[in-house]
Amino acid sequence: MANPNIVNVSTIYGNTATLAVSSTTTNVVANPSSSGNIYKINLLTISNYATNSYAVTAELNVAGANTNIVKNIVIPSNSSLSIIGKDTSMYLLENTSIQLSTSQNSAFHAICSWEQIS
Repeated sequence: MANPNIVNVSTIYGNTATLAVSSTTTNVVANPSSSGNIYKINLLTISNYATNSYAVTAELNVAGANTNIVKNIVIPSNSSLSIIGKDTSMYLLENTSIQLSTSQNSAFHAICSWEQIS
């Protein structure tokens, strides 16, 4: 698992992904093994567009082992939660991902923004 030196980078690409969060744990962003990159996660926001409050879970998956970022946190109807932001950014090394899940399908949308550094 490479951990590139980010002082002497050759490229930085900005990326944004969206995800309809479901009951199946799904990657919103994944840094594949042997990518030669490090990802700086700048934003992870989840919005509840349903008419009821529901819970969502975000996990950091490192080489198949999950650690909770937030677990079963309830987001009120028609509200958003900023899980990762400017003050709470994080890096994803190779073979690492951020995964989202909920017990209620058709309730949440997620937006994740990151810099791909190599």
